Amino acid sequence: MKIIGRLSSLSVQKVIWCLGELGRIEGKDYERIEAGLEFGVNNTAEYLKMNPTGKVPTLVDGDFVLWESNAIVRYLAASFGTGGLLPQDLKIRADSERWMDWSLGTFWPELRTAFVGLTRTPKERRNLPAIKAAFDEGTRQVKWLNEVLLKQPYCAGANFTVGDIAAGVAVHRWINIGKQTAILGVLPAYEGIASWHKGIIARPAFQASLA
Repeated sequence: MKIIGRLSSLSVQKVIWCLGELGRIEGKDYERIEAGLEFGVNNTAEYLKMNPTGKVPTLVDGDFVLWESNAIVRYLAASFGTGGLLPQDLKIRADSERWMDWSLGTFWPELRTAFVGLTRTPKERRNLPAIKAAFDEGTRQVKWLNEVLLKQPYCAGANFTVGDIAAGVAVHRWINIGKQTAILGVLPAYEGIASWHKGIIARPAFQASLA
C-alpha cells in the first residue's frame, strides 16, 4: 500500500493518523511518498492519471486507487478496523461521518482562508480583514462542536471514531493558528474542545502523524 502526499498536508495527516490508530506502521505496512508543494509529483501526468484533482493524498492499494482524504479514511477503517473507528451502529456512524463532512465542507473552507493568508501569502499582500473574518467564522463554527463535547467525550459519543480524526486535525490547526497569530485575538475558552483536544493529541497515533 502507498500513500502519496506530504505530511504537512492536513488531508494527509488524517490518513496517516488513521493508519496509526489501526496499528499500521509506515515502512512496514505501507509506504508514504512525498508529494505536493515543494515536493512536486502531484502535477505530473502520471499522478494526474491517478488523481485528476492534482491534490494529496492518493492511496494506492494494489490495483485500487482512491483519492479524497475522507473516503480514504473510511476505506482504511472499514478494511483494517474492527468496528471501532467506523461504528457498526448506523446512527453513531452517521453522527461520526457528519463531523467528517463538517470539518471538510463547512469548517475547513473558512479556516483555510486564514491559514493560506497567514502562511503562504507575502505580508504585503495579506488581506488582514478577510483573514480575521474567516478565522472568526471558523471560531463560531467550532462552538457547535464544543457544545457536543461538553456532553460527551468524543464527537459521536463515548468512543473515538473517524469523526474525531477528521475534526481533530482541523481543530488542532485552528488552535495553533490562534495561539501564534496575535491579530486574530484571544481564542475563546471552549472547555469541551480543550478537554477533547488534550486527549486526542496525547494519542500515540496523533503524535506520530502530526507532532
